[in-house]
Amino acid sequence: MSMRSNLRSDVQAIRWDGECLFLLDQRKLPSEETYLRVDTVREAADAIRSMVVRGAPAIGVTAAYAVVLAARARFAENPVTWREAIRDDLEHIAKARPTAVNLRWAIDSMRALIEELGVPEDPVPALLGRARRIQEEDVSGNVTIGRLGAKLIQTGSTVLTHCNAGALATSGYGTALGVVRAGFETGRIARVFADETRPWLQGSRLTAWELSKDRIPVTIIPDAAAAALMRAGEFSWVIVGADRIARNGDVANKIGTYSLAVNARQHGVRFMVAAPINTIDPDTASGADIPIENRDPAEVLSFYGRAIAPPGVNALNPVFDVTPASLVDVLVTDHGVIEKPSEDRIRALLDRVGRN
Repeated sequence: MSMRSNLRSDVQAIRWDGECLFLLDQRKLPSEETYLRVDTVREAADAIRSMVVRGAPAIGVTAAYAVVLAARARFAENPVTWREAIRDDLEHIAKARPTAVNLRWAIDSMRALIEELGVPEDPVPALLGRARRIQEEDVSGNVTIGRLGAKLIQTGSTVLTHCNAGALATSGYGTALGVVRAGFETGRIARVFADETRPWLQGSRLTAWELSKDRIPVTIIPDAAAAALMRAGEFSWVIVGADRIARNGDVANKIGTYSLAVNARQHGVRFMVAAPINTIDPDTASGADIPIENRDPAEVLSFYGRAIAPPGVNALNPVFDVTPASLVDVLVTDHGVIEKPSEDRIRALLDRVGRN
């Protein structure tokens, strides 16, 4: 097996050039690597909503930089009233993707800093510093997640991952794919299966693209093949990310995650959720309280612009589902590992890091 030292991805989905934000347009991958220039908070919200950028941590980082763009514009309009004027911008960006709690967390962090700034102090340097720190801490936290998660996996294992929780979904390393990268580097993971993740095909378009760039062996499977391959003993772990984790340990993630968790339990495959601690939402009691985004039915009824269903047929397109904590074997965060997550164990972790 080929292994690389200090394996880090070259993929960088979010770039700040000093004046504006550039986002790798994930709608066009893997065939085209194009960066979209973002100059305003409205453009940033549109980019999040339209899936130019996706993945809870990456959405949070994008939102932080969007606040910088908004502050620059509002301060230029009126150095005295900019803090009042920016409130609508913050609410606009917060509504772009309702399920991903990292979005709200990042905006709340930026809002708290705004309240500390004097008037008419130029807010851009301080806010830009906060946004950069959020991005840097995301990368370092993901590296920690990768290291902690990989230690739990037996040498030479094959794993299955769902959707894309890698460099494209974060600031450059990944949560679930952070575990994969660290596991491959240390020889604990020999092979990766990535399911397609319909209808947006984040597994086949994005995860396979990332891993192939890093020369990590990856095999794409149809979503519906996972249970049969588990029964055949092809995987020892399922490793996924998360868009929100309730305080009782229920996990909202890309649609299809719940099915994988049920099948993993049936077939004796261990199930790992890898996510930064800011994905845990102590204000959400359980998965029943997590808002589930529904997207345009056309995403199901068509494929790359071509209709694949008869005219007049409707479709339901929920983007996320909720996996009960009882089906999660281990939750790996940047502040520690929780075996068999529960409300008490999550509260203890949040108390330890001062997040309650």
